[in-house]
Amino acid sequence: MFPLADQLAMALPSQHVLSFVIGLLFGFFLEQAGFGNSKKLAMTFYFRDMTVVKVMFTAIITAMTGVLIFSEVGWLQMDMVWLNPTYIWPGIVGGVIMGAGFAIGGYCPGTGLVGIPTLKKDAYFNIGGAMIGMMIYGELSPMLEDFYKSGFMGSRATLPEFFGLTPGVVALLVICFALAMFFFSEWVEKKMAHSGGPS
Repeated sequence: MFPLADQLAMALPSQHVLSFVIGLLFGFFLEQAGFGNSKKLAMTFYFRDMTVVKVMFTAIITAMTGVLIFSEVGWLQMDMVWLNPTYIWPGIVGGVIMGAGFAIGGYCPGTGLVGIPTLKKDAYFNIGGAMIGMMIYGELSPMLEDFYKSGFMGSRATLPEFFGLTPGVVALLVICFALAMFFFSEWVEKKMAHSGGPS
């Protein structure tokens, strides 16, 4: 049944239109949830507003459960779903850089783009900085080729394969971790509210 593009024999332009519409809807709901506001996002790093953490884990366990069930009943052909190749060291460094940028600017690339149509000036600076960073990286990439190809773990590295567990067991562990994060988020928000931390 899925991927739809394969089953419906969609031409590339049709796939682009569908992707654009899905992107618009995604951006709309991000804005409705308040994720176009850098202050709300930055409060995550002060443990004052953990909405981002809750939403991200909700999205992870929802998508993971859907993929697992659809795959088990034969509705999703996982071998036809493209996965990013895994390069562990550049992934770690990139995560640290993006995390630092998120904490400083209050936006990730997606939420920064959401802030642009609503005319938030800080979003323009954030995305502008990201574009400059990408251009600089593009110029330096030949010198960094050995690094960004280091730590290769395979073109389809997954948690079940890495830990030697079944997908169902990994899904259960992820759900348990997500629940722990939900409880932690509620606890730390209340603690910070009572302590009068940054607002």
